[in-house]
Amino acid sequence: MLVGPWTGPVDARGLARAYAWPAGSTWLRAMMLTTLDGASAGPDGRSRSISGPSDRAVLAEVRRLADVVLIGAGTLRAEHYAPIRADAAAVDERRSHGLADAPVLAVVSASLDLPWEDALFAGEAAVRPLVVTSPGADRDRLERAREHADVVVAGGALEPDALLEALHGRGLRRVVCEGGPRLLAALTGAGLVDEADITLAPLFVGGGQIVTGHPTHAPTAFHLAHVIESDGFLFTRFVARRPADAAGPAAQASV
Repeated sequence: MLVGPWTGPVDARGLARAYAWPAGSTWLRAMMLTTLDGASAGPDGRSRSISGPSDRAVLAEVRRLADVVLIGAGTLRAEHYAPIRADAAAVDERRSHGLADAPVLAVVSASLDLPWEDALFAGEAAVRPLVVTSPGADRDRLERAREHADVVVAGGALEPDALLEALHGRGLRRVVCEGGPRLLAALTGAGLVDEADITLAPLFVGGGQIVTGHPTHAPTAFHLAHVIESDGFLFTRFVARRPADAAGPAAQASV
């Protein structure tokens, strides 16, 4: 670790300490992987082509004790997420904290135009996937979605507040948002992100942008909690500065 509560090598136990979930009722982490020129995916359109073993280890640690992994429909179509599972040791730890055996994967989609043939929806996930949609969703598509996933209709036109309320209402309080750009823009624009875990990959791929959209509110200030280097990747963790938390959430870490 280069910057943070300690310096020196970071093993698996140290990684768990570095990414411990802060105590509190709810928490939203935004996970972002970007190249040196701001791309969130390689030429194949997938993030894995700009990732590496250390990056995947950090992602696994952040997910390990999460309630839900939240993504947009475009991200699902581009990345073709596999069912999320946890190893036996993680399952035991999750159960000890009152969590489900694995995080649920939640997909945000107004159109419900999703790849239902993907393995994610084939009944192979440890926890049934969740689809969050709007009240105006097509009825036929809504029925098809219910064949493959649990469906939640969020209030309004999938406004960020309504989206998170729908998750919290199902007891999904530890949220990891993995994109895409429009979903991240909506959540950051509404000032709802508590923590940004941004990985910088040592690559140029031709340009890009990890968050798109126009500013909709005053900028949210973050403080740098840590920087870890591994295999040329930089793993940064920023925590939002909240007026009610003068001590900073980083000092309140639990599990």
